[in-house]
Amino acid sequence: MGTVTALRRYPVKSMLGETGGELRVTGRGVYGDRAFAVLDASGAVGSVKHPRKWGKLLSCRSRWGGMGVPQVELPDGTTLHAGDAELDDRLSELLGRRVTLSDSPPQDGTLERAVPEYEGGVPDVVREQAYVDATGASVTAGRIAAGSFFDFGKVHLVTTATLDRLRSSYPAGDFDARRFRPNVVVDVPREPGFPEDAWEGRTVRVGEVLFRVTVPTPRCVVPALAHDELPADPGVTRTVAREHRVPVLTLGRLACVGVYLDVLEPGAIRVGDPVSLG
Repeated sequence: MGTVTALRRYPVKSMLGETGGELRVTGRGVYGDRAFAVLDASGAVGSVKHPRKWGKLLSCRSRWGGMGVPQVELPDGTTLHAGDAELDDRLSELLGRRVTLSDSPPQDGTLERAVPEYEGGVPDVVREQAYVDATGASVTAGRIAAGSFFDFGKVHLVTTATLDRLRSSYPAGDFDARRFRPNVVVDVPREPGFPEDAWEGRTVRVGEVLFRVTVPTPRCVVPALAHDELPADPGVTRTVAREHRVPVLTLGRLACVGVYLDVLEPGAIRVGDPVSLG
């Protein structure tokens, strides 16, 4: 059906990540993915889904080094390792309040999300619960997935067909896959667009790994933010909300790109691996 064209993982949640030719997948997801996160004293888990509070994390890059802990490259090019007290100090300076980098998900950790103005950005029932926080942003707060720093799914997959379809609706926008922060990008050359819509509940074999497709991936404000050399572009998320709103669980029709996957059979995935539906 398709071929793996890119693989990515993000050692620190909401920072830029690393691209590689191979990913090892365990029952818990991509090994080393979202293994650390930045936490503040309120118990909030650092997420650029709340850009006014955490957006500067996206100016940092995380990668796995040779010491068994992630390296973090700060905006000025300085590289420090997780566990280095100076790194906590520098991140606190960057964000303007005391924060720490941790690999231990807090039991009652909260995940804050800015509420998009456009329709379909969040479920109506969630929008009704929004409040204005100290940053002046309208936000909602929920919980991270138990025992992890994941928002919901363990592995995130996006197809080139979906990105091409969105690009055709907004040619001025750059629908680079990096904006959507997937683990796996699959080239599906003969599909007109949104092929993942037909995958929910099915199994998909990617290289050695067998997944079950659980749910479409709702999009928040993050794809509209600046990523590395990609400029900020609110038109990206507005295009998704206009062109591709699909049912998600019991939440109604939401703007989605890609799908979340659960792992049925662990193994390795490599760039160039075939992808097939079960």
